[in-house]
Amino acid sequence: MLYMPREKGQGLVEYALILVLVAIVVIIILALLGPTIGNIFSNIVQQL
Repeated sequence: MLYMPREKGQGLVEYALILVLVAIVVIIILALLGPTIGNIFSNIVQQL
């Protein structure tokens, strides 16, 4: 009874780590595909 496990805190940390990893992956994908997506939108705007 002296030691109470902090499972709620551990769960929050795990969710935070997952969110950070997802954010890093999204940033990398946008950095790689950003110019391509920009060119596609530019072509669409020019055709209008």
